[in-house]
Amino acid sequence: MPRIRPGRVRTKHTNRRPALLLSSMAPQDYNVRPGEVKSIACPDCRTWRRIIGETTLKIRPHGLDQGKVKEGEKRPLCPGSDQLVVVDIDVRRWQAKQDRLLRDAMPQENRRAARQFYKPLPAPAAPVARIHAGVTLETARRAYLDHVEECVRCGTGQHCTSGGDLAHRYVLVRKAELAREKATPTTRRAQWEKAAPAVRDADTRRAAIPAGRAPVEGPSVPLAPVDEKTFAQRQAELGRQYAARPGTT
Repeated sequence: MPRIRPGRVRTKHTNRRPALLLSSMAPQDYNVRPGEVKSIACPDCRTWRRIIGETTLKIRPHGLDQGKVKEGEKRPLCPGSDQLVVVDIDVRRWQAKQDRLLRDAMPQENRRAARQFYKPLPAPAAPVARIHAGVTLETARRAYLDHVEECVRCGTGQHCTSGGDLAHRYVLVRKAELAREKATPTTRRAQWEKAAPAVRDADTRRAAIPAGRAPVEGPSVPLAPVDEKTFAQRQAELGRQYAARPGTT
């Protein structure tokens, strides 16, 4: 890994040139990213060199690349060595621009968004025992019976979690229907009044004896109760029970 700590400036010597402003250079000729080693393309030899120092920044001394050097000789020093550098740019804005240029320069098949967006997975469907919307008394009863037939534990008389929920839902739907019937006696009375003429007409036609002779074959059918007193008492008891029901006239 590259060293993040900047190089140490061991001398105050410079090349006596005016300080080099980064704003006067091309953005791609230097690297001042936070957390990375600062470097710059030397204006004289056009080779990448480190920028050393913490407060006073300078280009690290380096020699000119002129091929092989004879034994005992030193490589000539580049005039750009010890060049003062001043960071007079907005580093964040420069970094954002460089990242955008690098992303645009990449092939299209290698590009990736800076932030990945994942399609949320659909929520699992709710169990049948937890679905209450649009449930009628018959559908609740049928769902419970179907579950009891398939569930091994519910078939023994002990409800499992789903079986208990289905049974509880059936009870709730039943109570809701009873409360609805008690809360609307006027509606029930209107329904009975509307059906009363048809009921009386059916009773009248049922009591009438059709014209003609009775069938010859077969046993005779009694037209009156055997015990009229017991029959009258039973009918009176049924009438009182029916009158005691709520929502009836």
